[in-house]
Amino acid sequence: MAHLILSRLAAATLALPLLTTSVAAQPVPPSEATQEALRAIQARGDPAHGPFMVLDKVAARVWVFDGQARSLDSSPVLLGAAEGDDSVPGIGTRPMNAIRPHERTTPAGRFRVEPGRNHQGEDIFWVDYDAAVSMHRLRPIHPPAERRPERMASATPTDNRISYGCINVPPTFYNEVVRPLFSNGRGWIYVLPETRPVQSLFETKATREGGF
Repeated sequence: MAHLILSRLAAATLALPLLTTSVAAQPVPPSEATQEALRAIQARGDPAHGPFMVLDKVAARVWVFDGQARSLDSSPVLLGAAEGDDSVPGIGTRPMNAIRPHERTTPAGRFRVEPGRNHQGEDIFWVDYDAAVSMHRLRPIHPPAERRPERMASATPTDNRISYGCINVPPTFYNEVVRPLFSNGRGWIYVLPETRPVQSLFETKATREGGF
């Protein structure tokens, strides 16, 4: 989570297989909020004309789209334990044991998906580098009491809030969907707000970052 622990090393370009099959057993249609975001994205035009993701925090699920906004796959995710759409200023420079429970948010916004590595050499994707928020595989190192695999597999999103802010995805989904599509650093992720209207993402955050 913190920059004291994670280093921003660019991931080496890997020879990866093309995405040919869906990881999901059955397609899950985009949530209502995701469909609203898609309409806004298409109306404004995505500047990268490449793959992108839309993460609905309320549904605790991420959908992946190609450059023509066609749905490719989706997956449940684990998110920050605290509700909220903003990161505490300076949180990316603090050690994890100094981050209080109510500060463990996954920030909303439009972010470039940047490949990187953590301190153990594991490849990850930065979502909000300044806040030290990344997308990474669900790891076996977490305490069993957190029941992260069970939370990921549960039928409802109500128990998917457990991380310090990072986005955990199943290893297979990461390896077969996310990594092949986003390793070149040209993709984007739209993390939808949960305390504000979906449209606020495009009226504020996206405008400040430019691109539409």
